[in-house]
Formats: sequence, structure tokens, C-alpha cells
Amino acid sequence: MTTPLRPAVNESTSKDHLTEVRLARVALTWLTEPGTRSVHRLVGTYGPVGTLDRLLAGDVPDRRLRTAVAARRAAGNPRDVAAAALAHTERLGARIVVPEDDEWPQQVRDLDLLSLPGAERTIDQETAPPLAIWVRGHHPLTGALERAVAVVGARAASPYGLHVATELGYGLAEREWTVVSGGAHGIDAAAHRGALNAGGLTVAVLACGVDRPYPAGNSSLFDRIVETGLLVSEWMPGAEPLRHRFLIRNRLIAAATAGTVLVEAAARSGATQTLRRALAINRPAMVVPGPVTSAMSVGAHELLREHPRTRLVTGLPHVLEEVGRIGADLAPPARAPRQPRDLLDDESALLLEALPRRGALDPDALAARAGLDVRTTLRKLALLEDLDLIVRRDDGYAIAVPSARPTTADPTLL
Repeated sequence: MTTPLRPAVNESTSKDHLTEVRLARVALTWLTEPGTRSVHRLVGTYGPVGTLDRLLAGDVPDRRLRTAVAARRAAGNPRDVAAAALAHTERLGARIVVPEDDEWPQQVRDLDLLSLPGAERTIDQETAPPLAIWVRGHHPLTGALERAVAVVGARAASPYGLHVATELGYGLAEREWTVVSGGAHGIDAAAHRGALNAGGLTVAVLACGVDRPYPAGNSSLFDRIVETGLLVSEWMPGAEPLRHRFLIRNRLIAAATAGTVLVEAAARSGATQTLRRALAINRPAMVVPGPVTSAMSVGAHELLREHPRTRLVTGLPHVLEEVGRIGADLAPPARAPRQPRDLLDDESALLLEALPRRGALDPDALAARAGLDVRTTLRKLALLEDLDLIVRRDDGYAIAVPSARPTTADPTLL
């Protein structure tokens, strides 16, 4: 029996098609803001190229979408804009990653399920997965985000918050977790620097083009990240960091990582929105507690009160327990240092408590005071003496006084 011949695959046609798909995705990103659900649904039905054709022809039922596309087209031809963006990206030494690429992080598809309770603002409703992601840096995007934790928080962070974020960034990187944040002043920058100082991988997710990282005051930090980590964005080069884009960006931070840690956040902090998005897609959501007197921890504490699934974490072991392997990355229980008294049985402890703070008691008086027989009392007194908790004197037994440590006299006081 002869096996039927399969038609030869035209490699150049395949590459041309991928280029066309990439161009269409960039054009769609320019026509509408990332996260637009109606566009995401159209792409799922007609593909990127078919969706772009329909939008340009006005052949979509969503009137608001038609209006937005028509307004945007007044600024230029979407395909020409996309072609220019592709060329600019190449000149920058950056790249565009799309869902058709092997480098695409598949976990961001969970944004398709993101629904925020009581969402009334458009910014909280338009939370679909990205159409394309711009990347600067040499690491593969999917590899960088395979083991990643987001560390986010206040821009006007306290010294306490900066210390905690730096320690978390360093510890996560030291254990080969990628640290993801938004590149902002305060907690974000501290987490990035902690990871860099540990020689680890860190990713900054921007709300603007990868050619103009914001804020400008962190330029040297962004330069370091490009050298050893990644800058990523859903906006094409040249895009400005508009206020609403930070909230759009936050959903990507939540979805691209295995869990999100909120270090400090005021009552209206955008960082709390990152944690809310992590909760909405069932990612581990963690909060570092702060002083109850600190305005920079009000938002963080409210999330702990409002959401039962939000976990309080006080350091790296707690974070690893939430995002690590089940049963393998358990945080050790917090314990105070062991004291000699911790080794005592009930009768020995009772005798020690029965001794007066000053003076001594003979065994008979001590046995009566503790409610024990004399034989047991003598046996337990020997144990307490061996542990240097009591001393035997001529007039009985007394509590041992800790030996004073020798001190060096301050010559200025002599």
C-alpha cells in the first residue's frame, strides 16, 4: 500500500504568515489599549489578521469599539504604525513576543478568567490577556517567568519597607526565583536591587515603551536590569506612562508570576490592585504586615482583613512556603531560643517556682511549700543544681544568681 504524499510546507510562506500575524497584533495593540476584552474575543474567533481587517472595515458589533478604532485611525494607518514599531524595536535591540512564539509565557492566559468583584470602572473590566509583549534583555521571557515572584508596594516607602523588600528580593534571587516588579521608586526598586545584588534575575514590567523606562530617576537601575534581566511592556516603543496604564500593567505582573507579595501600601495605593488581581486569578497573595501606626501599611492591612485567602508573611521562608513545592518548602515554626528551664519536668519547675526570690529554704520547708514529698524534692533539687539553676548554701537552697560578665571600663569616666 502506497503512503499518500503530504503537501510540502512552504517555509517562507509560514514565516511570512507569522510576520503578518505579528504586524496585526502590534496594530491591534496600537488601536486599542491592552486588555480590551472585545478585541481579545475577536482574535479568538477570527485570528489577529482577520480581526484587524474587521476593525478597519467597521465590521464589529461593539459600537464603543468601532468609535475608539475610528478615533485612533485619525492618527495614522495602523499597519504603517505597526511596521514602523517593528523596525524601531529591531533598532533598539529589543523584540516583540506574541502568543504564536515559543517564548510566550502561557500563564498569562489566566487573565481570560480575571473578573474583579463589583468592577465598575473600565480599567477594572478590560483585563484580557496581552496581544503582544515588547522585551529588552537577553533571557527568554518564558524561562525568566517560569519561577517568578512579584514584590510590589508603595513608592513613598518607609525605611522598614525598603529593608524588607531588599531582603526579599535578595533571598528570592539567591534561591533562583525571578523577582518581578514595576520599576517604580520605593518598594519596586528595592526588590529589583536586592535581586541584582544577589546576582539573580529580575524583570521590570513597564507602563510605557521599553525605550523610555519610567521613572527617569531609576535610569541606572533600568540599565542594570537590561544587562542581566528583562524590561517588558505591552506598549510599543515611544509610548508614554499614562496614569491608567499602570493599572493595566498590574494585571500582567499578577498573572506572569507564581505569587505576589505586597510589602507596603497606603489606602489608595495601586499596588493593592496588583494583589486584588492576583486573588482574582487564584494566585498566592501575600502581605507583609507593618506598624499599625504607619499610613504606608493601611492598604496592606485592609487586604488582610477583607480577603481570607490573603496570607500574612514575615520573611522569605513564608513566601517560599506559599509559592514553592507542596510539602517541601515549609517555613520552620517560629520559636524563641531554648532556655534551661524549658528542659524541666513539672515537679522540677514547681520546686523552682517555690523557692523565694531572696534567701533560702531547707528541703523540708521547700517540699511543704511545693506540695511534694521530701524524697522527690531531694531528687529534683539535685537536677536543678546540675543545671546551675539553684545553689546549695548552709541555710538551704537558693536561686542561682547569673554570674556577672566582666566589663571594660570607659577611660573617659575614670
